Amino acid sequence: MAFTLPKLAYDYKALEPYIDAQTMEIHYSKHHQAYVTNVNNAIAGKPEDSMSLEDILKNISKQPPVVRNNAGGVFNHNLFWTVMKPNGGGEPSGALADAIKSTFGSVADFKTKFAEAGATRFGSGWAWLCVTGGKLAICSTANQDNPLMDISECKGTPILGLDVWEHAYYLKYQNRRPEYITNFWNVINWDEVAKRLDNAK
Repeated sequence: MAFTLPKLAYDYKALEPYIDAQTMEIHYSKHHQAYVTNVNNAIAGKPEDSMSLEDILKNISKQPPVVRNNAGGVFNHNLFWTVMKPNGGGEPSGALADAIKSTFGSVADFKTKFAEAGATRFGSGWAWLCVTGGKLAICSTANQDNPLMDISECKGTPILGLDVWEHAYYLKYQNRRPEYITNFWNVINWDEVAKRLDNAK
């Protein structure tokens, strides 16, 4: 049951001017594809070959680094592309907005804390909004780790993730990671985040 590269719901230039087409094409067709290829090669002929990505991640401490890095890379990017959309942005609504406000005080305060998690992640990694113990929490992970992994310092079900590896933004933003994070709010797909919140309950 080899993993495959999921089809993008929009074309490479659809998130312009916030995420440029060249970055999108390289990120999706080269980086994400490499994670898919590498994890398939690493688990070929092994019991993990018939497991879901989530089940592999839950017991990632039993796996070699090649599986940890690449299975994480596949899951993280599968989520990342769906939580963005053309003409995204705006404000969350409904149960998601209520949960954000009750946890963080306001949507603005949530955005500040989330942006800080991404901006202060040293080196490569991700910022996350998770559901843990029925409540929302913000955290960050290094490399391609995520909160589903049993080795993660922050555990939970991720409903929003932001890639802060340099390959996600360097062609357009160079070393200006905070600017990239600020512009992420212009392409965020709140409907998808809300759906993931419902599924995580």
